[in-house]
Formats: sequence, C-alpha cells, structure tokens
Amino acid sequence: MDARRPALIEHEVKTLVGQRIFALALGYEDLNDHDELRHDPVLAGKLKARRHKKCAAVAGKSTLNRLELSRPQPSRYHKISHDPVAIEALFVELFMGAHAAPPEEIVLDLDATDDPLHGNQEGRFFHGYYGNYCYLPLYIFCGDHLLCAKLRPANIDAAAGAVQEVERIVCQLRQRWPKVRIVLRADSGFAREELMAWCETNAVDYLFGLARNVRLVRHIAAELEAAKAESALTSRPARRFKDFLWTTRKSWSGRRLVVAKAEWTQGETNLRISDDREHGFHRIVSTDFTGS
Repeated sequence: MDARRPALIEHEVKTLVGQRIFALALGYEDLNDHDELRHDPVLAGKLKARRHKKCAAVAGKSTLNRLELSRPQPSRYHKISHDPVAIEALFVELFMGAHAAPPEEIVLDLDATDDPLHGNQEGRFFHGYYGNYCYLPLYIFCGDHLLCAKLRPANIDAAAGAVQEVERIVCQLRQRWPKVRIVLRADSGFAREELMAWCETNAVDYLFGLARNVRLVRHIAAELEAAKAESALTSRPARRFKDFLWTTRKSWSGRRLVVAKAEWTQGETNLRISDDREHGFHRIVSTDFTGS
C-alpha cells in the first residue's frame, strides 16, 4: 500500500522494488551504493524510470531505506506499507505457477547457512561452526525454486522456526495440489523431534541427516568389519547396508526405522544412516565419518 500523496510521488513503488532487486543482482548490496547508481542511465532505462526535474531518475539510499523499513501499516515517516503474509506466499505461488500440471511428488530441501557480517549489525553473533560473525538464514528450495528465505540470528539451532515455515508452505501447496506427495530433505541439523513428529502427523515424508555417535557406530560395527574385509580382498571399495529400529536416549518420542550404509574405501570408513518405514516413509540419512 502506498499512502504517499500522489502529487508528490517521484518514484513509484514498483520502480523502487525493481531498483533494489537489480542492484542486488549486480552485487550492490549496500544502500549507500544507490547514491551513485541513481545517476546510472542503464539502470534507469532498465527500470523504465521517467525523468524528473528536481531529482535523479531513480531513488537514493534514504528513499530505499524507508522502503525496506516499511511496516504492515503506514506511519508518519513510513508511508509505504507491506503485507508480510502475501510476500511469503508469493514464492510458493510462483513455484506452483511454473507447473502446467500438479507433480506426483516434490522434494523440499531445507538448509541453514551462514551470511557473514563485517560490522556491528543488530543480531550479530559468532558461530563456532562457520568461524565468523554471521546471520543464520533458513532456506527452503524445491529444485531451483526458492520457497522460503528467513533471516535469523546465528545464536539459534539450525532447525529453529523450521516447523512453522514448513507448515505454512505445505498448507499452501496442498490447497492447490491436494494429492501431491511431499518429501522434506535436510542434513542432521534438522533431525529434530518437533519437525519429525510434525511430518509424521501430517503425512509428510522426510529424509534427514543423522549425526553420528558412538552408539550408532557400535550398532553397525559388524557391517563395517565385513566391508573392510571385502575391500582388503578385492582392493576396491566395499559397502554393506543394515536397517534397524532406533531411538535416542532422550530427545525422540519413539523408535524410527533407520537404514545404515557402511562403506570401506581406501583404508577409511564412510558411514551413512537412513531411516525408511514401509512404502518409503520417514527416512533419515546420517553425515559421513572417517577413520582408520
């Protein structure tokens, strides 16, 4: 919603949004860059921005800053408002609109990765795994299609907020595609009871990483030794598979069917664990571990 006085508007909302997107795509992440970019004739031409007598064809950093700080309701100093629910839904709408017919199955990839920071930004925390100060955004993709990008501080669990985002996306998908099979796929950072239990309750399959531990390694020790012996005889990599019911000592609510792969290659072990219930439901895959 644009609550500015029409007679005083120099830059339309669509031009402001387009300007910011084009600049980001070109590598200009800082709003300060726009005090120079606003005089760029190529950018103005791409945006089809009209000429102005009193200012440049496209906006400067202050106008774009007010746009980015817009609120659901207009205020005295922020006349442009936005609908956060509609913005979140747009990515899923574009994804579904790219299909001529509903697919039989879709795989949603969840990932948390670092967004390094180089200043004293709000919500700045050091993350030991990545070794820097960063944000920890949550991404959800289906193939090349982005369905969710949630900015988060780095002092949280990788799966924080994942249930809420997955629930929102799944509900929106099933409104138009009620029969589509939905599978979640992610690393061990998302193998959390809350998310797995939600999937099991809502008929969503999952394929998650399962972090290795001593109990898991011990459980597949025989298969690992068999793979090692075969590799020694053939001088080639060897692998064994094993499925079993598994639960953690505290965090899981019950047992889940796990499929493990033990591989011996070049004198090292490569262990993966996956969970598979009947008909391919509820899969878990572990991270690798190496040792001699």
